[in-house]
Order: sequence, then structure tokens, then C-alpha cells
Amino acid sequence: MLTAASPVAPLGSHELLMFLLQVGLLLGAAVLLGRLARRLGMPSVVGELCAGVVLGPSLLVPLAPGFAEWLLPQGPGAMHLLDAVGQIGVLLLVGITGMNVDLGLVRRKGRAAVLVSMGGLVVPFAGGVAVAAAVPAALLVEGTDRTVFALFAGVALCVSALPVIAKTLLDMGLLHRDIGQLTIGASVLDDIAGWLLLSVVSAMATTGVQGAAMVWTVLSLLAFVLCAWFAGRPLVARLLRWSTRSGGDSAPALCTVLIVLGAVASHAIHMEAVIGAFLVGLVISYSGEMPREKLAPLRTVAVAVLAPLFFATAGLRIDLTALARPEVLGTALLVLFVAVAGKYAGAYAGARAGRLGHWEGLALGAGMNARGVIEVIIAMVGLRLGILTTGMYTIIVLVAIVTSVMAPPLLRLAVRRMPVTVEERAREQLMNGAAGAGPKAHTPAAGSNS
Repeated sequence: MLTAASPVAPLGSHELLMFLLQVGLLLGAAVLLGRLARRLGMPSVVGELCAGVVLGPSLLVPLAPGFAEWLLPQGPGAMHLLDAVGQIGVLLLVGITGMNVDLGLVRRKGRAAVLVSMGGLVVPFAGGVAVAAAVPAALLVEGTDRTVFALFAGVALCVSALPVIAKTLLDMGLLHRDIGQLTIGASVLDDIAGWLLLSVVSAMATTGVQGAAMVWTVLSLLAFVLCAWFAGRPLVARLLRWSTRSGGDSAPALCTVLIVLGAVASHAIHMEAVIGAFLVGLVISYSGEMPREKLAPLRTVAVAVLAPLFFATAGLRIDLTALARPEVLGTALLVLFVAVAGKYAGAYAGARAGRLGHWEGLALGAGMNARGVIEVIIAMVGLRLGILTTGMYTIIVLVAIVTSVMAPPLLRLAVRRMPVTVEERAREQLMNGAAGAGPKAHTPAAGSNS
């Protein structure tokens, strides 16, 4: 006999009031500080993270502890409400990033892009694994497997942020230059490899480091990718074609459903939800039916509203007061040095192996050094999986901020030494004409200005 379940009580009046107040303040501060960051020549993600820093334990709690205790979410339930909204934002942001990945660009750039990407991945990954051995035990989660932590640190240090890189090149007027195209191509490979590595490491964190579990994880990932590409792509193409023919504004909702279901699928096989979101974005882009002009509302909501709220919420977990402890400050400086030096050395070595010049190698290192949104997302994954303490989370997010701020001036310095070619001028005219004509398929785009 079936018995009717008692209805779930709605959110209490006070809880709803505080949730709405927190969302309003966090989003408002994120938008204002994001605009300020862009005026200062920095990625908007820097300002959006600073919104959480200002309203969180780094500033508001020490200055006004009573007000902070009233305003900030105190229990896990209240924090989970903010996390739930932010999680939708980050899934859409990652899906949009996947939509803007141009695999054709990688094919056109060929050997040089592959070598630069390999160098920019392998060297900082090895540096992250090595530096993990020097992290004090006080900064590790009790009971965490040091191997899993080391591999996670390697992933966190080897990634690049395609959205930040593309937006930086666009703002600096360098997207038409050969070095800009090559940077985007290498970053595409970095993005794909980074997400795949994250899926393996996150699965190891939940299932252990046994050989059989690792083999199963890799096989599951491979099967998921092949199923999405060969079975999912035709289905997505039919759904998008139906959406276009039926008229109305259903395309943004349909793509949102597909991205979320892709996240559900990857999470169901013990991989991170962002892996499925990224892969579905890639499938949508290469389905041949993506209505770019109709997806503008989705990009606006995800990039201008939900993503800033996610980064502001992420900023709430940053505790800069921890840097007053010598072991935290020393670890932060060491991790930052390894991250910057590893990415520069790897990208430069790859560029030279690809027969590129000295200044081209330095420019590639400067561009790919920006980690921005991707490293923040990875840090949040590590915190959620119990791999990172608050101190290590703060350190990794600081690396994301500092490297994103460093990229534009260092890139500008290197590019000044590189003459503009006739082919680059022709490409600039073509891009300007294409921009005037409207969006084109698979144009390397930022996807996000964060």
C-alpha cells in the first residue's frame, strides 16, 4: 500500500530573506568590482572573486564580526543554497567554453600548437606534483592520500584559462596575429587535457588509487567521450534542428537542458559534473546545427549573472588572514613561483621545439600563464571533494588571480618585439569584416569575460 509522503516544508521566511539578501549583495558587489577590474585592465573574474573576499572572512569578519555573523551564511544549509545557484552558473559557463573550442584551429596550427601545449602541460604538471611534497602537513586535509593531492596539485598548476586568454587577446587587438592564433590553439588542447586529467584525479579521490579503479576510470572516461561524440552528436543535431524549425526562443533552454544532463551523466559515473558540461558544449558546437545568434540570451545570463555570483561565492571561502601564518605564506610563494616558472618554461620549450623565435616563446608563455576561471573551478572541486583545506584553496585561487593579472602586461612586452606580417594584416581585415557581418561558426571567442 502506498502512503502519501508528507509535503516538504517551504523555506522559512527568515531563511528566504537572508538568501535573497546574500544573493543581491554578492551579485551587486561582483558586478561593480568586476567592472572596476576591467577598467584597470584586469579580467573581470579578479573583481568578482574580490567581492567574496570583501564580504567574507578576509575583510568583513575581522572588521565587523557581529554584522558578518548576521549577514553571512552560517550553517551548511544556507551555504548550499548559494552553492546550488552558483553550480548552475559554472556548468553553463563551462558548457559555453566548450561551444567556443575550435578544434579546426588546432589542426591548422598543427605541430607548433601541439608542442607548445605539451610543454605547457607536462612541465607545470610535474612542478605541481613535486611542490606537493613540500606542502606542510598542517595545510593538508587529515587522512588525504598524498598521491591524490600531488596529482590534483599538478592538474591545478598545468591548466590554462581559454576564456581569459581569448578575451585578453581580443581586448589587446592580438587575436588576428599569428601568436594570438597559436596561443588559442595551444590553449584549446590545454583545456581538453586539463578537464580529462581532472576527471581521472577526482575519480581517484572518491574510489582510491588502486590500479583496477584507475583503469576503470580511464576506460569509463574514454567510453563517455566516444558515446557523446558518435551517439550524442547526431541526437543533439536533431534536437537543435527541431528547436530551430519550431521557432520561438527554445534554443537557450534546450542547450541548458543538454548541458545539465551531460553534467548528470558524468557525475553518475563518478566524474566531475563539469566534465560532462564541457563535453556537451563541444558536441553542441560540432553538431553543425548550433544557432549562435539565438544563444546570446544564454551567454548573457550565464556570463553576466550566474558566473559572477559563483565567483563571488567562491571568494567567500578565501581567507587571506591565513597568509599571516608563515607556513601558508611560504607555501603560497612557492606554489606561485612553480606555477609561473613551469608554464613559462614549458610553453617556451615547446615553442622553440616547434621552431618559433625567442619572443614568440615568451609571448606564448605569457598568454598561457593566465589560469583565471578554470583554476578557480578546479579549486572549488578540490574543496568539495575534501582534497584541499581552506588554506590550500586560498593559495590556488590566489595563483589564478595573480597569473591572470600578469598576462596582459607581459604579453604586451613580448609582442612589441614581433613585427606585423602581411598575412596578419589580411587576417585582421577579414576578422573585422566577419565581426561586422555577425558571428561565424567556430570563431575563437572568449565565451566569458571572466
